[in-house]
Amino acid sequence: MFFKTIDFSRYSSIKIGQPTEVLMIEKEDILPSDRYLIGGANNVLVSPAPPPLMMLSKDFAYMKQTEDGMLEIGAAMPTGRIVSYARKHDLSGFEFCAKLPGTLGGMLAMNAGVKTYEIFNILQSIEIDRNWIPKENIPYGYRYARLNGTATAARFPAKAGFNRELLDTLLAMRHNQPHHPSAGSAFKNPPNDYAGRLIEATGLKGLKKGAMQWSNLHANFLINLGGGSYEDARYLIDLAKEKVFETFGVTLQEEIKIL
Repeated sequence: MFFKTIDFSRYSSIKIGQPTEVLMIEKEDILPSDRYLIGGANNVLVSPAPPPLMMLSKDFAYMKQTEDGMLEIGAAMPTGRIVSYARKHDLSGFEFCAKLPGTLGGMLAMNAGVKTYEIFNILQSIEIDRNWIPKENIPYGYRYARLNGTATAARFPAKAGFNRELLDTLLAMRHNQPHHPSAGSAFKNPPNDYAGRLIEATGLKGLKKGAMQWSNLHANFLINLGGGSYEDARYLIDLAKEKVFETFGVTLQEEIKIL
C-alpha cells in the first residue's frame, strides 16, 4: 500500500474538495477497517475535513471469465470498460452500466441501477474482506447494500446475448441529465414518487447558492457551475430536505455520500 494525494476538486464528479492524502490498496495488502473506501468519486461530496480515505489500486481493475461460467470483475473496474467487454464478448445484463459512471465497487456499495435494472439483479457473489459471499447473504434493496466490509471483486453468470437496442435506449435517457459537474441524483426516490418532482414542486428547481444550483434540467441534480463550494452544496441539500418535509411530510434520503 502507498499514499497518493488526490485533488477532489478535479477528481470528484461534482468538482468539490481539496487535495487529500488517500491510502492506495494493492492486491496482497491487509484491508484496513478504519478508512472509508472511495472509488471513482462519482457520488461523493468531500468536506473540508473528510474521514481517513482509501482507494483500490489498479490491481483491482480486471475482468476474467472463470471455468465455471462466471465473469469475475475487480471492484476498481470502470463501468465503461465493463460495458465494452460485455459488448465485445456478447454478454448480456451489463447494458445498463453504460448509464452509470464510476467503478463496479461503487455500484455494489449502493446497488446502483437505472429504473428496474440494478447490479444485484445480475450478481452472483461479492468478495468482501477476501471472502466470497453469495448475494443471498447480503442485505440489499433500492440503492443500498449492507456489505459490512470492503468489496474487492464480484462474480456474475456469463450469459450470452448483448442487447444493443437496450443499450441505445438507456443511453438516450441521458438527454434529461445536466452536463455540468454533479454527483448524479442527490436524493433517493421515495416510495411511489420522485425526488426531482418533490424538489421542483417546492419551487427549488433552478435555485442557486454561490456557484451551486438545483439544475433547471432535472431538479434532483445538484450541479456545480464552476468553483462551487462544499458549504453551498450542503446548504442546498439541507434546504431541499427541509422544504420537501414541510410541504409533503416526506423525508428525503441522500443518495450522494457526504464525507
